[in-house]
Amino acid sequence: MRRLWLLFAQTVTVVLALYFVYMAVGRERPAPVRVQQMGSVEHPAAMLEAGPSKPPASAGGSYRAAAARAMPAVVNIITSKKPKRGKHPLLRDPFFKKFFGDRDRDEDGDDESSLGSGVIVSAQGYILTNNHVVEAADEIEVVLTDGRKAAAKLVGTDPETDLAVIKINLDKLPVIVLGQAEQAQVGDVVLAIGNPFGVGQTVTMGIISALGRNNLHINHFENFIQTDAAINFGNSGGALVDASGNLLGINSAIYSQTGGSVGIGFAIPVSTAKSVMEAIIKSGHVVRGWIGVESQEITPELAASFGLQRQSGAIIAGVVRNGPADKGGIKPGDILLSVDGKPVADTNSMLNLIAQLVPGEKAKMSVLRKNRETTLDVTVGKRPSNAK
Repeated sequence: MRRLWLLFAQTVTVVLALYFVYMAVGRERPAPVRVQQMGSVEHPAAMLEAGPSKPPASAGGSYRAAAARAMPAVVNIITSKKPKRGKHPLLRDPFFKKFFGDRDRDEDGDDESSLGSGVIVSAQGYILTNNHVVEAADEIEVVLTDGRKAAAKLVGTDPETDLAVIKINLDKLPVIVLGQAEQAQVGDVVLAIGNPFGVGQTVTMGIISALGRNNLHINHFENFIQTDAAINFGNSGGALVDASGNLLGINSAIYSQTGGSVGIGFAIPVSTAKSVMEAIIKSGHVVRGWIGVESQEITPELAASFGLQRQSGAIIAGVVRNGPADKGGIKPGDILLSVDGKPVADTNSMLNLIAQLVPGEKAKMSVLRKNRETTLDVTVGKRPSNAK
């Protein structure tokens, strides 16, 4: 009896073991895959896809929010210029093309085009860009990031700051928020937005490398923000924005020996751009003060020869005969110390201070003459377009 019971127990154990093995192997066996041929009415195979990414509560080094805020207001500007003369018949000859190339792109009478960027700064359709982007253009077309296109009219230009204002008529325009360029500091993160080389809207990142750059001989009035954010051909007129997406400047120029970015780019501060834009919208051009003088920087050598105890100010090297300065009593050799109570640090600051004066009004000029300080009243004139 005991042997039978032991045999029964062993049999049950073996059966249960086989059952558990069978269940384990059966559950791990992969389901058969149905092979479909092209044109089958069956549904395609499902694939795993991540859901829409959500920015973290703290950006943690990402500037996606700033870029997303500013990018819609940065536009692509396409300008066209009609040919001045017809193509010479010989240039259509394949024999001459072989040796000289197709130098005139206007083979079929089409206009020559160039690319640049601009920034929508008003819901009324006003766009800030560079003067060199739109100068001499016969037609201007603006392309928005949402695909809309519109012909633009030129409101006015200011070659002395290389700024221009154009206008389009479209509804529901994205508008950039103007920042505070005066509060910007060296080391602040900035983004440059534009359309380099016509490849499409591009965002590059860098920092503010320097402020108040001048004497670069790019524009007549210079007060550039320098940045190492990559700025290339086609970025001209685009936006330089802060880490919040607010406009700090209009990208204008680069320092390069190759034509590509080497990490030295220049933007016109938004404060300058705003004042120029308001003047252009109001009168079609910018009116600046002028007194008719030529100035020279005070160097240590000149300070020693003049016996000066200071190196700030601007030496008056020449005076336009019968000009505002001449009539006001300013003479060559005078050192201009202040304009309407504002100190003159150098020739660049003198030029900017005088340009801000209202033509027709009197301004007090403090000069140093033979080590004696004198205050003169000068009736400000209107700056001529060919003034130096």
